[in-house]
Amino acid sequence: MADYYSILGVSKKSTAEDIKKAYRKLAVKYHPDKNIGNKEAEEKFKQINEAHEVLSDPEKRKKYDRFGENWNKVPEGAGEGQYRSSGPSGGSQSYSYEGDPGEFFGNGGDFSNIFEQFFNRGGSGERSSRSGKSAGRDMQASIAISLEEAYHGEAKIIELDGQKIRIRLKPGTYEGLMIRLAGKAPSPRGQAGDLYLTIHIHPSSEYRIDGINLRQQLKIDLFTAVLGGEKEVHTLAGKLKVKVPEGAQNGSVLKIKGKGMPMYNEPGKYGDLFLEILVEIPQRLNAEQKEMFMKLKGSFVKRS
Repeated sequence: MADYYSILGVSKKSTAEDIKKAYRKLAVKYHPDKNIGNKEAEEKFKQINEAHEVLSDPEKRKKYDRFGENWNKVPEGAGEGQYRSSGPSGGSQSYSYEGDPGEFFGNGGDFSNIFEQFFNRGGSGERSSRSGKSAGRDMQASIAISLEEAYHGEAKIIELDGQKIRIRLKPGTYEGLMIRLAGKAPSPRGQAGDLYLTIHIHPSSEYRIDGINLRQQLKIDLFTAVLGGEKEVHTLAGKLKVKVPEGAQNGSVLKIKGKGMPMYNEPGKYGDLFLEILVEIPQRLNAEQKEMFMKLKGSFVKRS
């Protein structure tokens, strides 16, 4: 099993942001859409997503740093302990894990299954079932979600080859994100392979995505543009009132901090919302209104 850090080209001391940047760069390079028919690139893309799935999650990364390839065989929750086993040459080998040993051996657990989970070292990247049959083939699929679903996160049920699969998307899900669902690839017989699910986001009529930032048009009337005032804005985070400064120019931008997209896998961190001002000019003025505008125009001419 290749080292996840090596796959992404980062060190163990890399920050979450370093890992995210490395992943996105490699994902663009090896994406199947850009490497049609290239099996090597397809396999590399799977490895990149698997590495990112683990290293971008603080808890998974912590387990991986400690247990290596067996990180996902460790039960949730956990104190520390050790299990000792005879090695191939008859010597004693020590394996660490987190958790109460009772979680492994209590409740009538299957001992042979426990040994298989901890010590199976199948070769050539293949997984094998207890019956000796090789695992099913990995599969790729994609789904499209709305920007609102990407923002808030969403539990969804997808159907693939007649099999219903429940997934939970995290807040901040982004375009092109690939999720690995272990053992969820439909298989007519034997053990199922992994399902690699690519997420696409439907274009929004109200927002434009710019990384983790959002851009939205803010329409204001001429009088608010000239005199300033407050404007209620509907955002993905809910309604909020925005102060428009006096003399706001058409095309100018207001920055609302922390109202952009959530940062994926980093709870509490958000991008910004940029409001692009569009001044709406009054149309079809009556005679009295035109006269008032002419007087206002005259006052500026006299002043200059």
